[in-house]
Amino acid sequence: MLARRRDDGVGVKRVSITGTGLHTPAATITNQELVEAHAAAVERFNLEHAEAIAAGTLAPREPSSDEFIQKASGIRSRHVLDKNGVLDPERLRPRLPLRRDDELSIQAEIAVSAAEQALKESGRSASDVDALLVACSNLQRAYPAVAIEVQHTLGTRGFAYDLNVACSSATFGIQAAADAIRAGSARCVLVIDPEITSGHNNFELRDHHFIFGDACSALLLEDADRSARGGGFEVLSTRLATRFSNNIRNNFGFLNATEDPARPAHDLLFQQNGRQVFKDVCPLVAQHILEHLAQAEIPPDALRRMWLHQANANMNRWIAKAVLGRVPSEDEAPTILDEYANTSSAGCVIAFHTHKADLSPGDLGLLCSFGAGYSVGSILVRKLPA
Repeated sequence: MLARRRDDGVGVKRVSITGTGLHTPAATITNQELVEAHAAAVERFNLEHAEAIAAGTLAPREPSSDEFIQKASGIRSRHVLDKNGVLDPERLRPRLPLRRDDELSIQAEIAVSAAEQALKESGRSASDVDALLVACSNLQRAYPAVAIEVQHTLGTRGFAYDLNVACSSATFGIQAAADAIRAGSARCVLVIDPEITSGHNNFELRDHHFIFGDACSALLLEDADRSARGGGFEVLSTRLATRFSNNIRNNFGFLNATEDPARPAHDLLFQQNGRQVFKDVCPLVAQHILEHLAQAEIPPDALRRMWLHQANANMNRWIAKAVLGRVPSEDEAPTILDEYANTSSAGCVIAFHTHKADLSPGDLGLLCSFGAGYSVGSILVRKLPA
């Protein structure tokens, strides 16, 4: 909801995003590199299962191509924590060294990196932060919370917790942070999205192997009247929605070891019915944004920029066109998935982080994420004077 004055004349606290950060893994994988590794794995699979394939009891696996990937998604490359393991045809998954319990976890490490950048941009120190949320699709462990590990490492105060609403985790985290500030339970909140999506991606299957990349984004939100410096973006309004669907699913969980019979290995990785997701989610998200704007009494053409979830370029074009009533320009709805691929909840924040500096005071923008659940989150912001 928009921040308004209460009937007693006391103003509701204004919330602003004063800093953002981004951790980008050094390793990159091009579509062609991925296609070559996938082709070798497909050939080996089809040879090993030649009898079953000939008998019609098992479908052969199909090779991929750079053309197919770009047409289906708009993705050209992705960043990953480990390149060699993903491109090994006999492994097709990252090879990450096991860390002891007394060592900083991999997810906490990249979270700290992004958070430190957000703190620096905002002019804040870790001691100013009194709440910290780690919001992402896949958490490295159930407990202790990765957020509390990050809190301990950074030296922030107050409380910390993990939050998971799949690809919408970041926007749900932003609303939780804004609500905490307005309610007075926190004054300065870090929302961090450490997405190691290469760990849950199925690199064996043609329809999935190209989708994801690794990254971590971070935002610092605070009471706008207490911010350390001018500028930033005021959070005018937030809107969240969920609707249950099995069309995007990951069945990995702590009960897997108890299940009898055991689930197939592929059932413990990312899976989706992509065509149905497109049909369901695009109109759902467009309607969600239009209703949010109507609620805030803002016409769509007043939006200077939309930072959309970076899952699929075709989906983003469809949604932006439905909202604006015309084909959007790259300036109005910027794309980063061509370099980063789908970084789950981090995607819209990466787009915001990399495409916010050119906005002028008073410009309106909207962050929007969507994904498994189904879940949708939108954050309406206004650029503040420096």
